[in-house]
Amino acid sequence: MKEIKAFVKPNRIQRIIEALTDNGFKSMTLSQAEGTGAFKAKGARPSLDFYITDSPVVKLELVCQNGEAQWAIEIILKNGRTEEPGDGNIYITDIVDAFQIKTGDSLKRFDL
Repeated sequence: MKEIKAFVKPNRIQRIIEALTDNGFKSMTLSQAEGTGAFKAKGARPSLDFYITDSPVVKLELVCQNGEAQWAIEIILKNGRTEEPGDGNIYITDIVDAFQIKTGDSLKRFDL
């Protein structure tokens, strides 16, 4: 299994979610975040929580089977790309195992 973390511009997240959902990726987690990369968006401002200047980003996380990861990445790239700098980043991590809290069952044996 693979975990995909994508940090994207807030104005692109709806397109990404719709495209992922339309292609069978139904379960994902979204979080509002602040980015401190080299690129500063026009709307960058001093953070209320940290002593930095930030740009708003959305963190999208999803876990999928190994064979589905490249397809999910391509969907995120296609729908997250703009003509402006600072579109974000995608990180891929191997998942050794996952467990359902209610039953304690390993999720490796289920399709995610």
